[in-house]
Amino acid sequence: MSAAPAGSLTDLLASLYAGLDDAHPWQHFLETLAAWMNASHATLIITAPGKPAPATFVAPGSNPAFSDIYTSQLFANDPFQGLPDGEVTSYRAFMAALPDDAHMDYRRALSNSGYDLVLGMDLHFGVEQAQRSNAARYEARFRVSRHSSSPNFTPDERARFQALAPHLRIAVRLFERLQFAGAHSGAFHGTAQGLGLALAILDRNRQITSINPLAEQILAECEGIFRRDDVLVLMQSAQQRLLTDILSGAVAPTPLPRFRIVRPRHGDLILTARALDVSAIHAGAGALALFMARPGTRAGTDVIALRELLGLSPAEIRLVNEIVHGRTLVSAAQHLGIAYNTAKVQMRSIFAKTGVNRQAALVAMLSSLNS
Repeated sequence: MSAAPAGSLTDLLASLYAGLDDAHPWQHFLETLAAWMNASHATLIITAPGKPAPATFVAPGSNPAFSDIYTSQLFANDPFQGLPDGEVTSYRAFMAALPDDAHMDYRRALSNSGYDLVLGMDLHFGVEQAQRSNAARYEARFRVSRHSSSPNFTPDERARFQALAPHLRIAVRLFERLQFAGAHSGAFHGTAQGLGLALAILDRNRQITSINPLAEQILAECEGIFRRDDVLVLMQSAQQRLLTDILSGAVAPTPLPRFRIVRPRHGDLILTARALDVSAIHAGAGALALFMARPGTRAGTDVIALRELLGLSPAEIRLVNEIVHGRTLVSAAQHLGIAYNTAKVQMRSIFAKTGVNRQAALVAMLSSLNS
């Protein structure tokens, strides 16, 4: 391999920042990085500590069979992790510091793949916040690999990789923000607007990543709930603790947890939380949509518009629509032309998703969401 990097640093950084919102984010950058480092391929793994599988795994140009084995079997036992934050580390030097008989299966698998000349850089996120609370932590592991038949990485090449650390850190943070911003876009955000619901999207540190004007107005009233800088704060400590625990994963959220904030001056609020899937960062968790509604005169419930909020299937929405309009489960099944047992199965799924266990409670919940 040539010692001269392919392409310029400017081109590399352009591919890094321009590709964050691509249909296949990171792929073009990793291909460019591999060429720039004279490597066979480059890999990105984003994961939360203790997770059995990565949230994001991108390794263009690598052996697909080995990648499948790694993500399904070897990832959890990968010893080459927990590297000093932002410091380039060699796989061979790292493993040489371990006992010779440690991680033999992993050593053998990587040696058999032929790509055991590896430089790694781990970037840790959320560490300071996690020391103060149950805040989210995750890490981005960047790896550049060469085949064992190639020359090892030189000190100059290691320094070249090391110089990217601040750019990679910024890019990963931007990627997380883009993920959170996308979590409420399109039909989901339109649902809240159409229903006149106040909506705030929170990350796992209770930071507000996006908010609509109705929610801004409520938080500006500073009664029961407000924002301190970009962090949402509930004045009742029990509610604050519940929200923090749900966001951190310390407590598994019940389907659509709801609670009331008593506000003598501006009127009570009903808060409804729904977990959002931000899979590229937090492996299916990590964000929360918080809906705020003022109890009062009920408007006609638009269950079609509530589809995105509740996470119901089209068939379940049709059944809910019948129930809301006063039909029994038997008559709803007849009207929809489905078997009664099918309707029962759908209703059980609806109850599981909404956290209620009676039809009357379901109707009441839908009405309060659309207050």
